[in-house]
Amino acid sequence: MFNVTRKSIQWGKETLTLESGKVARQADGSVIATMGDTSVMANVTFAKKAKPGQDFFPLTVHYQERYYAAGKIPGGFFKREARPSEKETLTSRLIDRPIRPLFVEGFNHEVLVIVTVLSHDLVNEPDILAMIAASAALTVSGVPFMGPIGAARVGFVNGEYVLNPDVEDMQNLRANPDQRLDLVIAGTKNAVMMVESEAYELTEAEMLGAVKFGHDAMQPVIDLIIDFAEEAAKEPFDFQPADYSELYAKVKAAGEAQMRAAFAIKDKQERSNAIEAAVQAIKDSLGEEDLADVNLGASIKKLESSILRGDIINGGARIDGRDTKTVRPIVSETGILPRTHGSALFTRGETQGLVVTTLGTGEDEQIIDALHGNSRSNFLLHYNFPPYSVGEVGRFGPPGRREIGHGKLAWRALQAVLPAPTDFPYTIRVVSEITESNGSSSMASVCGGSLSMMDAGVPLKAPVAGVAMGLILEDDGRYAVLTDILGDEDHLGDMDFKVAGTANGITSLQMDIKIAGITPEIMEQALAQAKDGRLHILDEMAKALTSAQAFSQYAPKIETMQIPTDKIREVIGSGGKVIREIVETSGAKVDINDDGIIKIASSDAAAIKRAYDMIYSIVAEPEEGRIYTGKVVKLVDFGAFVNFFGKRDGLVHVSQIANKRLNHPNEILKEGQEVKVKLLGFDDRGKVRLGMKMVDQETGEEIVEKKEEASEA
Repeated sequence: MFNVTRKSIQWGKETLTLESGKVARQADGSVIATMGDTSVMANVTFAKKAKPGQDFFPLTVHYQERYYAAGKIPGGFFKREARPSEKETLTSRLIDRPIRPLFVEGFNHEVLVIVTVLSHDLVNEPDILAMIAASAALTVSGVPFMGPIGAARVGFVNGEYVLNPDVEDMQNLRANPDQRLDLVIAGTKNAVMMVESEAYELTEAEMLGAVKFGHDAMQPVIDLIIDFAEEAAKEPFDFQPADYSELYAKVKAAGEAQMRAAFAIKDKQERSNAIEAAVQAIKDSLGEEDLADVNLGASIKKLESSILRGDIINGGARIDGRDTKTVRPIVSETGILPRTHGSALFTRGETQGLVVTTLGTGEDEQIIDALHGNSRSNFLLHYNFPPYSVGEVGRFGPPGRREIGHGKLAWRALQAVLPAPTDFPYTIRVVSEITESNGSSSMASVCGGSLSMMDAGVPLKAPVAGVAMGLILEDDGRYAVLTDILGDEDHLGDMDFKVAGTANGITSLQMDIKIAGITPEIMEQALAQAKDGRLHILDEMAKALTSAQAFSQYAPKIETMQIPTDKIREVIGSGGKVIREIVETSGAKVDINDDGIIKIASSDAAAIKRAYDMIYSIVAEPEEGRIYTGKVVKLVDFGAFVNFFGKRDGLVHVSQIANKRLNHPNEILKEGQEVKVKLLGFDDRGKVRLGMKMVDQETGEEIVEKKEEASEA
């Protein structure tokens, strides 16, 4: 009934297995990939005909995690997986980016890739396995895919690269100084296609070494997929790219001069309008048959590309007049919003980000519900890209994949320089509002985010800057690496290579390739050129701010205290009664964790002190000889019981109330009265003994000392 194909290799410390022929047999390609006890299923389907008039490649990739994979039931009211999580969205992008350039040019049929996590052993991360499974499923499906690709994760510990570190090793790298890198890489047999990383100030040589290590490590996987496909692959789909050379010749003849003049305009909006006019002039010169040709859009794009790329590769200036290494003019400003905790406006050429930092308390931390368990994050970065930033009328709504991906890239870049939560016990939220865009708004978010956090008083280890690099690579091998690319250079170029970091090293690297990969030599030049650009941008940022500023008066102040874990129950109280009373009485927010670390937050220093004193009185032990302020809670014939230390009471014997004989304590005291008492000690049964007569009830000072001073005089 089943025609099963199964292949395995030993890869690193685990066995990697690919299997097809038993599940999802009506899909064009279906592969289950397993490593350890983590399994993912990739299914590929593609339309056998393109939609009429389709002039772009409609590839859709969905990665989905099922809670059953880790033996869990979804939390909340709705016990069904709902909208994609951030992790699912980012992994969908990881799969999409390296495979998209490998489809045959001109193939505009719909392609759907769905990858489902079936089992998770909490050791082997499913995202790498998902990329491998998707590559294998595409390779056996018959779709015109020029793969396969392999993928790998690379760690860096004690100067050594590590292949596919465990899930636990990659969690919260900021708190793990030994692990300095989380790099995901994908590529073909001969070239790297995609890199995504979170790093902790690695040098360019260390980062390049990680890329080379990962590319070498994935070669057995690529060989496995080829071996697997030789048995399991379907017949290749009969597809021949359209020959639109005649149409292109007409387009070029009709509009090259006007298009070249348009690309010579330096201002983005004026250039865009001129390009649009040139496109319209081309269309006006064509007949109805040519206008109806589905390849018209590709012909016009090819003309635009040839003009932009040809000028640069032949040593000419870029479309805005720069050479290949110059960064656009930069203006950095901080403290521009009066009521926010921190703000910055970072402008680089025609790209601008308004970045705002807000400081919160422990209750503002983000709770992340993942297959491997719940975790909390005290650093949030959200990126918004409204249509007006590019002068367009367009979709406005919840963040899409692009916004989530760009925000995560900036988050990774800044994560490495944050202070430890024990040193800076705040939740930090950074929001980047992109107000203008013409190339690398994610890197503007990194620069603005660094400035904004320093403006809010966050003691960063060092400022961080980012720069986007581009590439023009011709068939004859000639190439040019471009620093600080424009939107058009990104659109018509061959590479988007983003590097962020401090003056000491790289904190994040992201690379996307639109061709069949690049060589290590090109990448080495790009990293070196990016370092020069990054250092220049850091110098420009330093003109606005060089270190953390004073806290805003509107930001909460937080004080931390450590209590014994066996005292946590006493601070919280039955049903939270005690901690609620502390919050209501003091006016401060109080967060306590399982380790006994308490964070007390308020914009009012007096409220923090009240809460601190109330908690201290619960968890601390009274000291003999110390004077305390207490309240009389009960009067009896032989003395007064005084509540003087949290919930602790002690007896002031009638003989210790005043320096005269009393028949009853009520001659001087009444219940509810505030008094100053000295802790005299403890009796044989551990009962507290207090005294009043030796304490000045107004000043709280010991009267005995004053008498001694008088006698000495």
